[in-house]
Amino acid sequence: MGRPPLPTKTCDRCGRTITWRKAWERDWESVRWCSSACRKAGVNDTDRELEATMERMLDARSRSSSLCPSEAARAVGGDDWRDLMEPARNAARRLVAAGKAEVTQGGQVIDPSRAKGPIRVRRPR
Repeated sequence: MGRPPLPTKTCDRCGRTITWRKAWERDWESVRWCSSACRKAGVNDTDRELEATMERMLDARSRSSSLCPSEAARAVGGDDWRDLMEPARNAARRLVAAGKAEVTQGGQVIDPSRAKGPIRVRRPR
């Protein structure tokens, strides 16, 4: 028998999985960020707007439909939408962590922390 899996939680900014480390033993309950970059950036109004836009777009579609994070980035960023692609992917991961969405690739639900390449976002089924 192997050892039990280490505890995990989700980064408040990027939505990636944080795995317990010995260095966090004393303050694991207060760990919110996966990196100093996420801690410094935090979650801003644009991040919240991307999440809300994704939710509105998903609500306006049939239950079986999905969206690309670029659609939310275009809606929020206008002509400068490309700068919002990573924040849009972060917003999708936060929605997954909150149980409000699933991320898929090739029609299969995947772990958004490990996603490489194009993704789609849909409501949980």
